[in-house]
Amino acid sequence: MPKHALTIVLALLTMVGPLGIDAYLPSFHAIGATFDASPLAVQQTLSLYIAGMSVMTLFYGTLSDSFGRRPVMLVSLVLFTLTSILAALSTSIGMLVAVRVLQGLCAGAGMVIARAMVQDKFQGGEAQRMMAMITMVFGVAPALAPVLGGWLQATLGWRSVFWALALFGAGLWAVSRQVLRETLPPAARTPFDLRSIAANYRRSVTSPRFVLMSVGIGLAFCGLPLYVGSAAAYVMDILHLPETAFGWLFVPMVSGLMLGSAMASRYAHRVPAERMVRLGFLVMGFGVVLSVAYTSLFTAAVPYAVLPFLFYTFGLSLASPSMTVIALSIFPEMRGLAASMQGFIQMALFALVSGLVAPLVFGSAAGLAWTHALLLAAGLGFWEAGSRARARPATPAAGT
Repeated sequence: MPKHALTIVLALLTMVGPLGIDAYLPSFHAIGATFDASPLAVQQTLSLYIAGMSVMTLFYGTLSDSFGRRPVMLVSLVLFTLTSILAALSTSIGMLVAVRVLQGLCAGAGMVIARAMVQDKFQGGEAQRMMAMITMVFGVAPALAPVLGGWLQATLGWRSVFWALALFGAGLWAVSRQVLRETLPPAARTPFDLRSIAANYRRSVTSPRFVLMSVGIGLAFCGLPLYVGSAAAYVMDILHLPETAFGWLFVPMVSGLMLGSAMASRYAHRVPAERMVRLGFLVMGFGVVLSVAYTSLFTAAVPYAVLPFLFYTFGLSLASPSMTVIALSIFPEMRGLAASMQGFIQMALFALVSGLVAPLVFGSAAGLAWTHALLLAAGLGFWEAGSRARARPATPAAGT
């Protein structure tokens, strides 16, 4: 399979989970009105979806290590499609929340398995370049999804958003079944033995270097769930824009992601990974400081309130491919499990930030900016601590 085609397919697979978040954000008010539900109740359809994703990401890598990348991916797409249909047919807020949990359990496979497939096929700078290219293509989703979701909401109602997600899931299943090839041959797979799997998970969570780095990656990304979890309030209540104007929030974010990913891909072979991470944090910090200064001094308004997001996501996409490759390289003999654990830590932080932190501050632009600054500073601290932690000697994975 040509590399560019593989990049597009893997990027589409990583889009599944985020699309389930971004596409329906403009429908928050309409869902609340349909079911006479409070904003907090509607918020749970987001935070519990992310929680479901975080729990299941813990297992997708292990399952794909044992049964192959392709079968696990295809099954998850079938289940995502079915739960999207159930969400469109929901008759109460309770049913929608329950279905969204199930949908979240199915949605995280792409993010985990795509990382593992990159590590299966590529190493070093080539892996960094591939991750950057996937991030660049993947970046289209957060820009288009809220705009498309807002248009669907305005013309056909909120249920049409979930029908569109079902169509996307079914189409991606058909494409993946036709063109995606297995990257983990049977001889390289780990037997599905619960004791061995538990031992391997124990190895990963008792590695200070891996855990600290993974938490650092998750916290660096937490600006995204902070503002995504606050998107409806930020766009419609703080910026006083209509439901079709979510592009004001997401286009700067995605522009930064795509530009940064293009640069990261271009320089992956020329700039050491550690230096790329430091540069990324520097640019992220500039964007966050700009946001704090503006929102503390002025009333938030477009375009100035959203321009700092471009710098933040530019720096994030510079740093994240190198951060991911560095962290996963700690356990080269169990890449799927390591990708699962890293994904679990990241999604657990996403659920915490979107479900608990964002509702505390989403009424204030300055409160959001200061919270983002604290999260980014913590991410840098954890990453630096992980970088200084002693790497444990490699030992064979249990069950191999």
